[in-house]
Amino acid sequence: MVLAFVALAAYFQASGVTELVGAGLLAPAASGSGVVVAQRTPLTLPPAQREPRSAEPIITRNPFDSVTGDLHPKPEEVAPPQSIDLSDPLAAPACEGVSALIVTESNDPEWSVAALMGTGETHPRMRRAGDEVAGKKVVFIGFNPRDVTPAVWLSGGGQLCQAQLFRPAGAAPAAAPAPAPTPAPEAAPPPTTPGRGPTPLPPELAAKIQKVSDNEFHIDRSVVDKILEDQAELMRSARIVPEQKDGKVVGVRLFGIRPDTLLGKLGLQNGDRLETINGYNMASPEKALEAYARLRTANGLSVKVNRRGSPVGIQYNIK
Repeated sequence: MVLAFVALAAYFQASGVTELVGAGLLAPAASGSGVVVAQRTPLTLPPAQREPRSAEPIITRNPFDSVTGDLHPKPEEVAPPQSIDLSDPLAAPACEGVSALIVTESNDPEWSVAALMGTGETHPRMRRAGDEVAGKKVVFIGFNPRDVTPAVWLSGGGQLCQAQLFRPAGAAPAAAPAPAPTPAPEAAPPPTTPGRGPTPLPPELAAKIQKVSDNEFHIDRSVVDKILEDQAELMRSARIVPEQKDGKVVGVRLFGIRPDTLLGKLGLQNGDRLETINGYNMASPEKALEAYARLRTANGLSVKVNRRGSPVGIQYNIK
């Protein structure tokens, strides 16, 4: 019995001490007491931040294609075009890496075409305003009265340059300062100034053109190949200008032809209006380009011109 009472007393004593200690830890510090008991702050979790979910990534791509990606990609930001100085286009520097071999000027800019050859190209290609060559864009095809030569103006890298027909690409511009005085634009020399006028046909090429009659010629194929390879030099024998009638282009008029030049040796005369070549209408830029493309492999050329108001046909047999 004694042991039972002792055990019961010990239980109640231990339970009371436990409650007392617990109350002391959780109760605030008494006034005047030097003991400060830390209070427990209840733990609170921030509300869960859920990102808005969308089915757009699944809808905008093919679920069976893991390569293509987004079927509706966002357009790339395009940098604004650089402004080009157009204050004095006649003095624009020569275009590097671009050669002008043929320049056909028209009153309508859409009809003006030029045979241009860029760096890395083996053959010239006909181009119009808006086309690209050697990383540059054709802006205008026309005539430079300051240098007295047909020219093609191109833009690239925010700069304007020109490829002139009668001056090799990369040469210094004619308007650049020079030790010798230059004449004023209104006193510019005519196209027949030495170094800029028609170039006589070399004798070795002239010998390969045989005149059968006024309207028939035999031509060695090497002459055609030479014309296509060195058009800038050989085509200086004339200026080619499209001619309009009643608002429509009816052909190209040939000016500046001399008997000792290429076109003169081929039976063409100054003032002739070229109308068709092998049936291709020279009034259409597309047809003119097609006729030019077939020149290298053609076995003959049938040319029709208008000479002083009368139609004239000329036949060229290529051997």
